Amino acid sequence: MLDVGVKGFKTVKVEESNTAINMGSGDLPVFSTPAMIALMEATSSASIKHLLCEGNSSVGTFVSVHHLSATPIDMTVRCESELVKIDRKRLVFKVFAFDECGLIGEGTHERFIITKEKFLNKTYEKRGRE
Repeated sequence: MLDVGVKGFKTVKVEESNTAINMGSGDLPVFSTPAMIALMEATSSASIKHLLCEGNSSVGTFVSVHHLSATPIDMTVRCESELVKIDRKRLVFKVFAFDECGLIGEGTHERFIITKEKFLNKTYEKRGRE
């Protein structure tokens, strides 16, 4: 059952592929903000996936984070998420990212519970509006 307090954990190693220079968000070989945000979304999504009804999923709709400290290549980044609010289909998570030296990012992430088939049908209807 989906309830406030659900937590998620995920780690990623900093490699060339997730650096700011490679992702186009800067020109330094450090863990990029887009990679941190993607990790926060993935952690939140995975934490609730097994608790959703058959045929449902969740989609990210809002992210507000502060990237507090740079992380070099070869370090590991660990993300923690906690579901702090449920408002019908809107889910609000607190998210935190840490490297081996401490906190590197924190913020809020929101997801909405959707019915996969209905969501995809509505999305692909856009092709007919071009």
